[in-house]
Formats: sequence, structure tokens, C-alpha cells
Amino acid sequence: MNSREELLTRIRSALADVPADERPEDVPVPRDYRRSHAGVDVVGRFAERVADYRATVRRTSERELPGLLGELLTARGSTELVVPDGFPADWLPPGPFAVLTDSPALTIGQLDAVDAVLSTAALGIAETGTLVLDAGPGQGRRALTLVPDHHLCVLRAEQVVGDLPEALELLDPTRPLTFISGPSATSDIELERVEGVHGPRALDVVIVTTDTPEERPRG
Repeated sequence: MNSREELLTRIRSALADVPADERPEDVPVPRDYRRSHAGVDVVGRFAERVADYRATVRRTSERELPGLLGELLTARGSTELVVPDGFPADWLPPGPFAVLTDSPALTIGQLDAVDAVLSTAALGIAETGTLVLDAGPGQGRRALTLVPDHHLCVLRAEQVVGDLPEALELLDPTRPLTFISGPSATSDIELERVEGVHGPRALDVVIVTTDTPEERPRG
């Protein structure tokens, strides 16, 4: 008996007492495990985790948002950016930025030549410092946030959830989900960190809060 046959034999033995007409949905699965490890301040935890991945995270009010986006783009040397359909027009940064749309769809070569992409997100996961995009309004197709070298992502504080179980309940599994935890990074054969191989080399995250500038926590 080879390893494949042995594995299948063990599976059949384990399923021997299962009725032939039983379906997976017929058997309830306990979901009484701990749903979140993020604590009370989920936005603070999210900001901390995002920073751990060598991404920058800033908090601002909606009124101050356009100016901050302009500052972040300028700091990265980004002058030309692509903005997906559905991104709020009043969030766009002021200044001499060349703004491209994806209608008609930009080619990979055009996206590679763009300095940055400015997008929204479906939600953020505090415990893992993860952004989730589902191609909704302001997010665009997956290539838009994978090809340009700089990704600037905006989400509201109320879009941040504590942990993965909460996130999965809010997401539609039939949509194209992209989970982003920091800038793209990997290690070469000598274990040297290399950034930008599988996606943007730089990631800036802006959390829109209702705090006034004096009340805004640092992050």
C-alpha cells in the first residue's frame, strides 16, 4: 500500500459512521471560540499592527483628509496616481497631481508607470493589521493596488474590526478578496528582506476619525 492509498483508507475509516445522505450543513459547527484578541481600542491596535509591518499609519478628520493625502504623496515623490471609480471626489488631494482613472482599463504597462494608487478598503482587521479589499467602490480591480509602487489607502475608523472571525462575517466570499498586511516583502536565499516583489513597495494607511486635531490619538 502506497501513501496515497493509506491516506484514503484512513479517511474512509474515519467516515464509516457518517450516513450516506448527510450533508455538511446538516451538522452544526460550534462557534463559541474567542472572537477577538484586539481589546477595546481596536483602532489603536490596528494602527500599532500596521506600523509593525513597516507601513505608515495616520489618523485624521475628514476635513483634513485631502491635505494629508497630498502631504503623503509628496513625501513619497508621487506626482501621478490612479484613483479607482467610486473614490469620494471630496477626498481627492489638492495640488499638481496627475489623476488617472481606470475607465477604460489601464494596461499593466500604464499601471507600472504610475507613481501611486489611492484607494479605499472594505475593512481593516485590528489584531493582524490587515486591510481587506473586495473590489468595491473606490477600490477597483486587484491589479490597481498590486502594480503601482506606492499604495495609499483610506478607511473610516468604524470599518476596523477586532479580529478575523468578525471580518469574515462581514465579507462576501463570492467577491475577489485581497488581504494586505503591510508593503509587499519577501526574503531572498540569504534571508535578506526584499520589498516590492509581489506588490507595492510602500504602503500608507489613513484612518478617518471624528476626532478633532487636539483629540486625535497619535498613530
